[in-house]
Amino acid sequence: MKKNTKILLSSIMTLSLFLSGCSLNKDNLLEPTEYLSDTPTEVSLENNDAAADGQSIVVVENLFEPILDALENDTAKDNPSAEASQEESKPEENTAEENTEPVDKVNIVFFGDSQIANGRDDGSDIPTIMSTRIPNSVVYNFAIGGSTATLESSTSSYDPATTHSTNFLGLVNAFAGIADRNETLSELPGMLNNMNSIAPADVDYYFIEYGANDFFNNMGLDCDAYQTRDVQAHYFYNALNMGINTLKEISPNATFVLMTPFYGIYVADDGTYIGDSYIVSNGVGTLSDYAKKVGNVSEDQGTWLFDGMFMTKHDLYLDTAGEYLMDNLHLTLKGRQIMARLLAHIVNFQEQNEPYCYLDTDKIKIAEFDPNEYYRYDEGQMKEYYPESWEKYIKGVFPLAQPSQEALDAYNAEQNGG
Repeated sequence: MKKNTKILLSSIMTLSLFLSGCSLNKDNLLEPTEYLSDTPTEVSLENNDAAADGQSIVVVENLFEPILDALENDTAKDNPSAEASQEESKPEENTAEENTEPVDKVNIVFFGDSQIANGRDDGSDIPTIMSTRIPNSVVYNFAIGGSTATLESSTSSYDPATTHSTNFLGLVNAFAGIADRNETLSELPGMLNNMNSIAPADVDYYFIEYGANDFFNNMGLDCDAYQTRDVQAHYFYNALNMGINTLKEISPNATFVLMTPFYGIYVADDGTYIGDSYIVSNGVGTLSDYAKKVGNVSEDQGTWLFDGMFMTKHDLYLDTAGEYLMDNLHLTLKGRQIMARLLAHIVNFQEQNEPYCYLDTDKIKIAEFDPNEYYRYDEGQMKEYYPESWEKYIKGVFPLAQPSQEALDAYNAEQNGG
C-alpha cells in the first residue's frame, strides 16, 4: 500500500444508538436471579448504562458460549455456492500480461475469536469475504475460537516472553517475536505458517475483535493504570491497550480497526428466553458493556471503531437475530457477508478505492441484502452533501466507484458552459 495516500484520522465513527422495540414474545421470561439496577436508563456508548426496552439487568451465573460442531461447515447450509459467488464478486486484478509492474499489496491482519475464525476452512470467514471486495488485498487470519483479549484467570503472572497463551496478548507477543512463536502455536501449525508468511513491518491494517469470551469468562472490564502488568493483563480494557501498544511498536505505519463484540441473545436449555446483550450480565457487566469498553480503547488509541452491537450500520437485533445468528451468538454466512461488506468500506476509503460517502452512508437491512451487490450512493446526493467526494468521483479517481455516463455527460456540459 502506498503509505503517502493514507488519510490519518484520530476518531471516525461516533456510535449513535437506535434501539427500537422488538416483536419477540417475552411472556415466559425466566425470573432474574439478581437485579443490578431498578432504574432503566438509555443505552449509550459513552455511559455504562444498564438496560434497553425498560428492562433491568439480569445476572446469570455460569454463562457459556454455545459450541457448534459444524461452524466451519455452515456455508453449505446457508449458501452452497458461496465460494463461487465470492470469486465472481472479487475485484479484478491486472494479470502479468496486462501489467508487468509489481502490484502493491494491501496486507490485512485479523486478531479475534470465533466470529472471525468461523468459515476459515472454506473461505467463508469475514476476512476472506472482505478481501474479495478490496483490490490487491491479502488477509492473514490469526483468530482462534474461544479466545479472549485477556490473560486467562488460571495464569496469575504475566511475562510476555514466557507466557505462551493463544489469547490476544499471547498471539501479539508471538507475532512480535517477544515470545517463542513455535511454542505458542505448537498445536496450530497452519496458523504458524500463516504468521510466518507476513512481517510485522509489512502490515497495513489490523482488525481486532474480542469481548464475547472475556464476557463468558467473567473477566474484569478495566483496572487502574497504576496496577502491575500482571493485574492489567487480566482486565479487558487494559489487555487490549497492552496488545495494541505492542503492535504499534512493530507496525508503526499500520492502521488499526477495533471491532466490538456482536449482539446476541440468551436462552435456557428449554429454549426459554432469558435476555439479550443489553440486559444479561455475568456479574461484571453485560456484553454491551464490553462493547462500550472497546469504544473507550478506540478513542484512547485513536483507531477506527466498527460497531457490531448497537445497530449503527446494520439491523442485528432481537427481531432479526434468527437471520443473523445461527445459535443466538455466532454469525451466519449472511451475517458474515454483511459485516465483511461494511468492514471493506474502511479499507477501500483509506486506499482511495471508494469515496468517503460509501463508508458513511452504507447501512444494511438483512431482508434487503444481496451478497453480490456493490454499494452505490446516489450521485445527486453525493454532489450536494459530499462535494469533496464528488470532485474526485466525477473525475474517475475511485476504481470501485465510477460515475455513470449520465453524470459524466452533465459534468462535461457544465465544464463546456452548456
